[in-house]
Amino acid sequence: MSSCEAEIVRVMAEADLLFTPDEVTEALERMGAAITARLATATPLVLCVMHGGLITAGRLLPLLPFPLESGYLHATRYGHETCGGHLDWKVRPTEKLAGRTVLLVDDILDEGRTLAAIIDYCNGEGAKEVLTAVLVDKRHERKAHPGMEADFVGLVSPDRFLFGCGMDYKGYWRNTAGIYAVKGL
Repeated sequence: MSSCEAEIVRVMAEADLLFTPDEVTEALERMGAAITARLATATPLVLCVMHGGLITAGRLLPLLPFPLESGYLHATRYGHETCGGHLDWKVRPTEKLAGRTVLLVDDILDEGRTLAAIIDYCNGEGAKEVLTAVLVDKRHERKAHPGMEADFVGLVSPDRFLFGCGMDYKGYWRNTAGIYAVKGL
């Protein structure tokens, strides 16, 4: 086993479980109900923010029993790093945004710089309104804009380095059913 692989295995073995798989499922069900109450007649465009939003979107979309169009975008500040850099657009939405209600689905609202840039992009493309849904809102005072909040939030976490349910540690562990925090971070 390489030293990188050993680190990845060690991080999981030592991690603190913050939210169980059942708690994640309950949070997604609450989000689905809230989104349905707000958007059932809007015929929204739901955009998954890759890669982190993949699991959240995949589990959330079947809970939305109304007509919607889905797509994705890929913008990142992290790559496989643990701290963010400049915004790198990998894939912009291919759907027309003008006049549409857009729901952005992501894994976490941390500082929110990537999400804020995506919101600005959607507004610049003429979206009627842009709403956000995140599985986890990490509470701290470093948000991109003071008081920044997502429109739909599943869980609220302490200010720790999280992974699981779409969030990764150096590109790994997005696939866990629960949400973990790296020991000591």
